[in-house]
Amino acid sequence: MDTTQTFWWFVFYKDQLLLEKKNGTYAIPYEKRPPVTDETAVVYSIATLDGYSCQTFAVTGSPENDEQYVMVGLRESYIHIPYEQFAIAGKARQILHFNFHNRFCSACGNPTEQITSIFRQCPACKEEYYPPIAIAILALVRKGDSVLLVHAHNFKGNFHSLVAGFLETGETLEECVQREILEETGLRVKNVIYFGNQPWPFPSGLMVGFTADYESGEIILQTDELGHGAFYTKDNLPELPGKASLARKMIDWWIESCVN
Repeated sequence: MDTTQTFWWFVFYKDQLLLEKKNGTYAIPYEKRPPVTDETAVVYSIATLDGYSCQTFAVTGSPENDEQYVMVGLRESYIHIPYEQFAIAGKARQILHFNFHNRFCSACGNPTEQITSIFRQCPACKEEYYPPIAIAILALVRKGDSVLLVHAHNFKGNFHSLVAGFLETGETLEECVQREILEETGLRVKNVIYFGNQPWPFPSGLMVGFTADYESGEIILQTDELGHGAFYTKDNLPELPGKASLARKMIDWWIESCVN
């Protein structure tokens, strides 16, 4: 490695991101050499930021927090670093996950070779591997002046969010929205309109948001996935998801539209 250049270092232990303590805040390490070392680590060049290369690697043991560095969960890092750095950290996590889980060919079992950070190939049977992206929808369902919010059993917290679910084979995104809402809440919706999307590196997804209007039905929850669900007005909202998520951006957009 060229030690005359300065790099951004995105260092992970599992889903924990290494941040440097600077003047009471946290920052992505920006140095000529990696802030920690691991002889088994493979370093990937994944992006550029402010004209400097971004490097990422994973360590096999968690570095101890000290006066200079601290390990922070990737989700939590959103509140500590600029969004552009958070987005690159998410990309880094996805690339590390892809390379770790595709070290061997699923077709013949031989070790694969890294061609680029996002391309591996089996030298024996020539099978090719690229980072898979799991697509999931988010649905903001409106009914008059209220919005449908649900609490799923797998949420890490007491917050409520939007109905979500993974795209199935042979399904359009709009069909996925209607199916997931019907399966999880018993409601039928109409006017399904695209809102936006967000890479979701937990571990390797893409969230695609839609708005929809209530059409018919009564709430009957799919209880193996959801613990609670109801329509809320802007004046009686429950705890909401963190601001890093597309779901929160959609809910905030809805609140603003109610005000206007």
